Amino acid sequence: MPDKIVIKNIKKSFLSGKQNQTVIDDIDLTVGDGEFIAIVGPSGCGKSTLMKMIAGFLAPDDGSIAIDGVVRKGPNPNGILISQHGSVFPWLTVQQNLMFGLNDSHTDKAAVANHYAELVGLKGFEHHYPGELSGGMLKRAEIARALAVKPEILYMDEPFSALDALMSLRIRLELLRILEEERHTVILITHDVEEAIHLADRVIVLSQRPARIQKVFEIAVPHPRKLSDPTLQHLRDDILRELGIDA
Repeated sequence: MPDKIVIKNIKKSFLSGKQNQTVIDDIDLTVGDGEFIAIVGPSGCGKSTLMKMIAGFLAPDDGSIAIDGVVRKGPNPNGILISQHGSVFPWLTVQQNLMFGLNDSHTDKAAVANHYAELVGLKGFEHHYPGELSGGMLKRAEIARALAVKPEILYMDEPFSALDALMSLRIRLELLRILEEERHTVILITHDVEEAIHLADRVIVLSQRPARIQKVFEIAVPHPRKLSDPTLQHLRDDILRELGIDA
């Protein structure tokens, strides 16, 4: 597949007191068009900092990030960030949230919003407010809101961390179903190794801070995947060992 994102030798430091602390150190990574990659690493290693740089919200101190061959200078409407903190407006209904951000090329914004509400299983809840939805339904609304604007890239920063294990699994299955219908390049930051191997084409393991790419795991098992698959269980154990956990 052609390259969508090319990251070359990026570094990032922050001033802490009177000293510069390096958070990201010399990371090289290429993401193919339509590829799903997951990034895991120790807590505080710099995963979210890396995501913010790729999405254009932070500039690297050194190196470059290119999207479709164009060096990234800031945020771009070709990508949407879904974070653990939520992104829907509580004063708008589900339909109004999904219509928000649609440009004038959409002649019937309500129809587009309703299509994506149905796509994520929220048909019949279009006129409900976020406060009237369960946690899982709210997360589906956030995903639908992101997908409605047809982003080329989905940046997902621990989007399921506030959900219980069963709801997280249901939302992941929903996301995979949607990605079968609509092609997006996806970068997922997660602390959950099983989540990573369930969803991604590749899992990138970062080191302790300053973060470097420690190892890359290819997930060759086709979708739909069952986490009980022995191949995935071996991969899980290998990734955990890479993170310093002997499970």
